[in-house]
Amino acid sequence: MAVTSAATALTLMNYTAPMLTLPSMSRAFGTPASLQAWLLNGTPLGLAVLLLVAGSLADDHGRRRVFLLGTLALGLTTGLGAFASSTLTFVLARVAQGAASAAVLAASLGLLAHAYPAGVDRIRATGVWGAFVSAGIALGPLLAGSLSLADWRLTYEALAVATLVAAALGTRTLTESRAPRDGRPDIAGALTLGLALAALLTALTLGRDGWLRPSVGLLLLAAVVLAAVFAGVERRSRTPMIDLALFRRPAFRAATAGALFTGLAVIGFFSVLPALLQSGGGLSPLTAAWLFLAWSGTAFVVALQTRRLAGRLSATHQLALGFVLSTAGVLALLGTLDDASVPRLLPGLIVAGAGSGLLNAALPRLAVDSVPQARAAMGSGANNTARYIGSSAGVALALALSTAGADVAAGASAVLGVAGAVVTLAVGRGR
Repeated sequence: MAVTSAATALTLMNYTAPMLTLPSMSRAFGTPASLQAWLLNGTPLGLAVLLLVAGSLADDHGRRRVFLLGTLALGLTTGLGAFASSTLTFVLARVAQGAASAAVLAASLGLLAHAYPAGVDRIRATGVWGAFVSAGIALGPLLAGSLSLADWRLTYEALAVATLVAAALGTRTLTESRAPRDGRPDIAGALTLGLALAALLTALTLGRDGWLRPSVGLLLLAAVVLAAVFAGVERRSRTPMIDLALFRRPAFRAATAGALFTGLAVIGFFSVLPALLQSGGGLSPLTAAWLFLAWSGTAFVVALQTRRLAGRLSATHQLALGFVLSTAGVLALLGTLDDASVPRLLPGLIVAGAGSGLLNAALPRLAVDSVPQARAAMGSGANNTARYIGSSAGVALALALSTAGADVAAGASAVLGVAGAVVTLAVGRGR
């Protein structure tokens, strides 16, 4: 639990660090506003494309092996990002970091599910894992806000060293687990899914500069066609990356919908909030990081305590409550983002953080409980794929709407949060 949770936290720290370093990186690279979304969306692109692939590989070829390879690769690619000299090279490094992060996230939850097969111990373990997701989200901007005062590159150098240390510890402490299947690897499925998600996320990022451009339309069309091809491949495969019959399970549908709307409503808006507080509210990077900690730190504390709800609230209802609290917190932020008054911001951030903590604890629990035990890493990969597709779309949407004002972006987050609660409850009905 210690090694997988620490690596997960470092993965999320790497994911959230650009929230605070975005202004300084943009200045250093001379990145125009139209391309700044790529500095944030590089890692989600790599994550979304390879999460499902990583989960399938981990189940079939060894969760420890995939976890260690991912952790090592994340440390190396984060170090490469620290030495990037242009927008393009940094974005490419971030995509590679996302691919490595996919291996860490999918395999780490698979390792936990194997170590804690069922019952109260699993609820506790997935709650801790979800809490460290929140911890990573909290600490990434704080580290970046502290080190970027000297040089934004120091943030990525520090994360690279820490991740390599986690990889070294994992080689000595983790035991292997797998659930191999007969048959060849699903190469056709991996290729079509990767291309579909790459086309979709590229379209979402480019759409910020105009949704009616031919390139955006062609990419969206390609994503739809490739997704249909992927579904056909999976139906015919003896060893599919994801068994489409899982969508008949209400718990799996709730987990997937909950993850998607968590990305859209929560991660998307809060990924750009620190930059909004700096540009619109005039706060320093470190002050913005401490404010962000009020949200993500609350999420960490609440996620650790969710095991107390296990006998009183189902995971699906926990997701719905998380969306409701997140929406209430975001609504409380309306009218406070431009003047960035700390006393006025704190209540909304704390309430939204409580909602995020409930979401972060419920999602991993549903991800592994809604699939067969042998396919735990695949369940994690599917859940996190939906989360980071949502976050990529959410970031692009929040950045686009923020040009009309921070309150517009917050309002969209609130609307999507309500939709998340309704959809999760609707699709989670049944047995």
